[in-house]
Amino acid sequence: MDTRNGEVNLVAKPDWIPSSGFQLRKAGVYFDAVRVDGDDGRRVADALEPMTGGDPGPIVAEATGRRGIYFLVTPRSTSLRSWPPGVTCFNAAAGRISYVPVPALRSRTWPLSWRCPPSEPDRFVHTMLLLSVVRELLAVA
Repeated sequence: MDTRNGEVNLVAKPDWIPSSGFQLRKAGVYFDAVRVDGDDGRRVADALEPMTGGDPGPIVAEATGRRGIYFLVTPRSTSLRSWPPGVTCFNAAAGRISYVPVPALRSRTWPLSWRCPPSEPDRFVHTMLLLSVVRELLAVA
């Protein structure tokens, strides 16, 4: 992202990003997603950014409802892991179909926005790093 003008500078826009507005994408095809709601999700994103030099991979923020933060991870990387309570995984595990909202890079996309836009077509949030941060920040005392 060019911080001077807020524009996303991608060599090639990934096929799964809509041209305008937002669309639902079937999880497990291009990516899986991990949603952490509310302030917990924002804390996880805040922790990931400095650990990755400001580029943790694509993260979508929702402004209404649960105020979910969707961390887009590599396809088929979430279903066989033990995630703590408060985390929702979107994947194509056996007997499961789920969809993830994806905003366009430009145009009106409210209530969705890119917390961290994709920097490369095949770059996603690192699943194990995300799992470690989520476990640390959402640990039950």
